[in-house]
Amino acid sequence: MPHRLGRLAVASLHAELACAPKPGLVTPFDRGSHDDMDASTFLRSLFALRGYFVAIAAAGMADAPFATLRQRGIEAERAMLRATGGVNTHRGAIFSLGLLVAAAARLRSQQHAMPDGVAVCNAVGHWHDALLDAPLDPHSHGQRMRRRHGVAGVREQAAAGFPLLREVALPTLRRALRAGVAYDAAMAQTLLQLIAHTDDLNLLQRGGRDGLRFAQRSARGFLEAGGVAQPDWRQQLSRIGDAFVARRLSPGGSADLLACACFLQRQEAA
Repeated sequence: MPHRLGRLAVASLHAELACAPKPGLVTPFDRGSHDDMDASTFLRSLFALRGYFVAIAAAGMADAPFATLRQRGIEAERAMLRATGGVNTHRGAIFSLGLLVAAAARLRSQQHAMPDGVAVCNAVGHWHDALLDAPLDPHSHGQRMRRRHGVAGVREQAAAGFPLLREVALPTLRRALRAGVAYDAAMAQTLLQLIAHTDDLNLLQRGGRDGLRFAQRSARGFLEAGGVAQPDWRQQLSRIGDAFVARRLSPGGSADLLACACFLQRQEAA
């Protein structure tokens, strides 16, 4: 089971990378708003992280303490930075997706069944107190943005059972797939919903409050006009992407959650 969940996690991160167009984010066709990374950087990182997701699934299956999960994450971040030459491609996913993989493995070992995505999100609450008590790096970009703008970060999202995944991302992805939408379009729809609803620390870091609001307005406008049901949705997202790049905006937190939603949906049948 750990190997199966680990493969699903890496496949979900690859699906997020492959999704295009994706405003401000790296795709196989462009760098988005990034000068220091491209698709090959992400692929090197994914290769380096394969063992991490298997290891954290095994830790979850064994009901290991949170300290063990945290140490696996620290080791994975070091492996990522070695593979990318110091570029942060997947720090957020190492945390969020790693926790969800561990929670899915723990549930499966206890219930001997495939849990649905919402149950996996809620199961992260098992580590609620440890998550909130874990030490933080006060000098990280995310922590500076949290203090400056007074917004919750991914740690609070995790401790609350990832409400954005339960209430926004998973329902959007499921609705789109039930409607017969192609998987890449369903992921694009889900990403724009996440951008519209998330106080994305990456957007705050790059554009401040004005940048975050611009990104959220752009996403809402796309969705209110019909989202991926519009015949020219790809062209519209490309235009939004041009505007993001002009402002150096990159919704990296939303992209991490998109990969998590992909994993949660796929693990239900794996």
